[in-house]
Amino acid sequence: MTYTPPKVWTWDSENGGQFASTNRPIAGPTHDKDLPVGKHPLQLHSLATPNGVKVTVMLEELLAKGYAADYDAWYIDINEGDQFSSGFVDVNPNSKIPALFDKSTGVRVFESGAILLYLAEKFRAFLPRDIEARTETLNWLFWLQGSAPYLGGGFGHFYKYAPEKLEYPINRFAMEAKRQLDVLNQQLEDNRYVAGAEYTIADMATAPWYGALVKGAVYDAEEFLDTASYENVNRWADDVMSRPAFIKGRMVNRGWGEDHEQLRERHDASDFDAVPKA
Repeated sequence: MTYTPPKVWTWDSENGGQFASTNRPIAGPTHDKDLPVGKHPLQLHSLATPNGVKVTVMLEELLAKGYAADYDAWYIDINEGDQFSSGFVDVNPNSKIPALFDKSTGVRVFESGAILLYLAEKFRAFLPRDIEARTETLNWLFWLQGSAPYLGGGFGHFYKYAPEKLEYPINRFAMEAKRQLDVLNQQLEDNRYVAGAEYTIADMATAPWYGALVKGAVYDAEEFLDTASYENVNRWADDVMSRPAFIKGRMVNRGWGEDHEQLRERHDASDFDAVPKA
């Protein structure tokens, strides 16, 4: 069936598919509700999507290295519209997770890449000081920030979540997803980590997307995309995703899957002790 666009587009909330309730064509809050505030300086309001996992992995990596980066992680249920509350919009006017508020500085930070960069600079960790290595790390961080929407909003949406399977968008975004995997695979041929020999925020940003993709943790598309053929990406994903801090970070703000994978909210390191063992 051929679709002919109208002269003026109008929003039909019934036509948005599985995630219709999480999107709308206007900004701003839909209801008044303050965000909860915990005991730690760092207040994270998030959900364990790939973008949310980037930040919780970073925080757990900082804690594992002994930095004073303890945090409260509050669960944002995007299906219930929590991201449209007045409190959340105050921290992130774009109404997307994750959003971070630092009580110690009064700074709000939104966009996952910006949060990683803020934390790296605040704690002087996981971002090289040398100008060449720092720039290479930021090259790959911004590569990920620009590429991931094609993987998630493009390929993942049309392949897994769209109300009907359409050949053109699936082909278009599958081609781009495989091109991006090849870019990453070639970069990792001579490098242990994404930006070189050192584990950085570029890895923390990229693994929840492309690591999860090749390991079958998102979209169930590993056979369709032949992700096993990207040997360097798989080797790197095994390395990064087996780190204890990464495993913990993936659990935080997760409210689905197996019980041992979930820690809906995190307010203290001991919260992990209550999670059932696999």
